Amino acid sequence: MKTKILVTGGTGYIGSHTVVELQQAGYDVVIIDNLSNSNAAVVDGIEAITGIRPAFVEGDCTDLDTLRTLFREHPGIKGIINFAASKAVGESVQKPLLYYRNNLVTLINLLTLMPEFDVKGVVFSSSCTVYGEPDRNPIDETAPIKPATSPYGNTKQISEEIIRDYVASGAPIKSILLRYFNPVGAHPSALIGELPLGVPQNLVPYLTQAAAGIRPELTVFGDDYNTPDGSCIRDYIDVVDLAKAHVIAMERMLDGKDTEPVEVFNLGTGRGLSVLELISAFERATGVKVPHKIGPRRAGDIEKIWADPKRANEVLGWKAEADIEDTMRNAWAWQQHVTKH
Repeated sequence: MKTKILVTGGTGYIGSHTVVELQQAGYDVVIIDNLSNSNAAVVDGIEAITGIRPAFVEGDCTDLDTLRTLFREHPGIKGIINFAASKAVGESVQKPLLYYRNNLVTLINLLTLMPEFDVKGVVFSSSCTVYGEPDRNPIDETAPIKPATSPYGNTKQISEEIIRDYVASGAPIKSILLRYFNPVGAHPSALIGELPLGVPQNLVPYLTQAAAGIRPELTVFGDDYNTPDGSCIRDYIDVVDLAKAHVIAMERMLDGKDTEPVEVFNLGTGRGLSVLELISAFERATGVKVPHKIGPRRAGDIEKIWADPKRANEVLGWKAEADIEDTMRNAWAWQQHVTKH
């Protein structure tokens, strides 16, 4: 009997890649997604890659009754990976209530139902934004949690606190909090990737759309930061590497080993790249020019941040392996696939 996992937001970018890795590792997967920033056709892509069609429920995790029905109709779910959240920093500054409602109510509903349906643990999709503007780089898990620079970042901090408080209250669950740095790229098959609805809020899909002529040009937000080339520095992690970390975290959590009830891991490469360096890496990898211009700084952006992934490397036994140029090639192959279809 395969272990059954619920992936919320499972047709989204990171969610879909994680479903692929879970299925390839032998898990039985149920997806719930409200398709607010994804497409049901993603399930076809997952099936084409793995040969297995995951169960798919179109529904909103902010609705407790919808979730309760899902757990009844798909009995035996042992773990949850929660990706169901709004995730654009800039948009969160403009629409804070949307972010608080979506990101926090979803989590509270899942935690409420876990003991009722004997779900053992939740892997939570957190973010390096919880560290705010860091005092030093690279950042390990002992770095202080700073006041959030955006409502999005604040929802991640509050969500972590909710999980800790709930577990501390005696709830019979475990949790692993995965603080991602910047996920980029696409599956090497080019059958799934990052496909936001409307204008992309994230750098790489905007970059590939600009390279494909769908957008006139990419705007680099600021070139006057205290960095070697003036543009912001981030730790760009390949989405397949990131997805694999979730499978390892789930195995660790469900193993019943003597682990802490709540554990935290930073997921990154340990290397900082500036926005302009990323554009150059894409151009080198693909031979395609990215039309871009320098614009003003953007509200909520952090100057520079990259991970110290030592704890994830040593304790989880996970390591980011992809080369940034391979990652950019995969992102471009996905963009070409989308443009054709």
